[in-house]
Amino acid sequence: MQFFTLAISALAAASAVVAAPLEKRAGGDGQATYFYQNGNPGSCGQYNSDSRPIVAVNSAQMNDGLCGKSIWIQGNGKTIEATIADTCPTCDYGSLDLSTGAFDQLSNRDAGMVPITWWT
Repeated sequence: MQFFTLAISALAAASAVVAAPLEKRAGGDGQATYFYQNGNPGSCGQYNSDSRPIVAVNSAQMNDGLCGKSIWIQGNGKTIEATIADTCPTCDYGSLDLSTGAFDQLSNRDAGMVPITWWT
């Protein structure tokens, strides 16, 4: 009987771990463009240089909880890591605006736009 009680307790504990909610991750598919900081803080309130790999997330997907989070961007056969620091009010759902420091890691600026997939 004691073994049965222990087994049931172990199963209950295991199911509680499995039932724990997973953190919802942001991400999507879209286009990457680039922007210049011009000495302004982003919507997250931080000043950054153009060379720092940061991104502005489209308005539809941006929320305060994303500020400062790492983001991985895949495009042009490359994957880079950057930091979420701003909102892009003109970007379509799934698209990002990258600092020149981030965009330069994916493509030549002459391209202007690169198809991407991204996630946090």
